Amino acid sequence: MPLMFEPLRKYADFQGRASRGEYWQFFLFLVLVNVAVSIVGGGGGFGWGAWGWGWGHHHYHHMWGNPFSGLVHLGYLVFCLYVLIPSLAVAFRRLHDTDRSAWWLLLGIFPFIGQLVLLIFMILEGTRGDNRFGPDPNHVEDPAAVI
Repeated sequence: MPLMFEPLRKYADFQGRASRGEYWQFFLFLVLVNVAVSIVGGGGGFGWGAWGWGWGHHHYHHMWGNPFSGLVHLGYLVFCLYVLIPSLAVAFRRLHDTDRSAWWLLLGIFPFIGQLVLLIFMILEGTRGDNRFGPDPNHVEDPAAVI
């Protein structure tokens, strides 16, 4: 899982390429933080309380019963603002790995179809070898450097 925090190390690096592992491990990290906030903060991390889905809708009084929920959600808001730029940057680099321009991210504004196309692009294997955006992130020059 060394790639999980790579987007944070490359905070605003929109150039180059990101492997599938880097993108999806960072995505997993974001999901785990969201789940932790949902558990500790009373279910609001997934937005269930705001949209009236799930636990918060039927048991609304339980959702706000946690005395730390406001502080947890404030911290989560700060975290979301902090990871916004790395999230965009790793998405740019992931599309670059599939030899696509980052302009394809604009498909995300179209519900379902656009988001499905982006999901497929993020799942696809990147181009092997160098492409117009840089060297292959999966290619290791010196195998001894990995050991």
